[in-house]
Amino acid sequence: MFKSLKTGVLAAILISTAIVAHAQKKITEGTLTYKTEYALTPEQEPMAASLPTETKVKFSGNLTKMVIEQGPATITIFSDFVTNNGLVLIDVPVAQMQFAVKQGKAEYEKARATSPKFSDFKATGEKQMIGTYNTEKYTYKDDKGATYELWATNDIELPAGFSGEDFKDVKGSLVKYTVFQNGLKTILTLKGVTEEKTGPFNLDVPKGYEIKTMEEIMAMQGGGE
Repeated sequence: MFKSLKTGVLAAILISTAIVAHAQKKITEGTLTYKTEYALTPEQEPMAASLPTETKVKFSGNLTKMVIEQGPATITIFSDFVTNNGLVLIDVPVAQMQFAVKQGKAEYEKARATSPKFSDFKATGEKQMIGTYNTEKYTYKDDKGATYELWATNDIELPAGFSGEDFKDVKGSLVKYTVFQNGLKTILTLKGVTEEKTGPFNLDVPKGYEIKTMEEIMAMQGGGE
């Protein structure tokens, strides 16, 4: 059980740090739904079953919330996309376990350390409808020599800073794009945005949760696969 849980926790955190957009309808609170695809290496294939094909991200102001079911565990991730602080809550009712992992700037930077650094964003002028969004194509590259493309829209505007550091030079909300976290190549496509009441959220540890570091969570053993 713990092996599966650890894989799920890592996958959830990687995805949560990757999902960020930016851009004319101004929305300050709601839910974003993404189609999530992966380009896995042979070494990453064993984690394929733990990776979601659709991801929902709720946001309120500068805080986001993601919930992923991983076997017997529910993983809830809160992130502040301005300060890069976060909180991971892990609930395993069958084992009567509740863990909380606090994440700060240092943990954020560590998670991104092995990811390619993106630059040279250029609008091409090429237009395309993706879902219900009018988008424009951008090209960009990374510090390892690879090139990419993304599609951005000005149909919606999300809170300032929602795009994160990697895509700060893109004028618009990201609709389809590629990101990396700890070597996991992920292609995200925005399926829809629902403007609704979702918060308020905070980064306080709820009563009853045992505070642990991510290293302690990863070191857990037992319970089979």
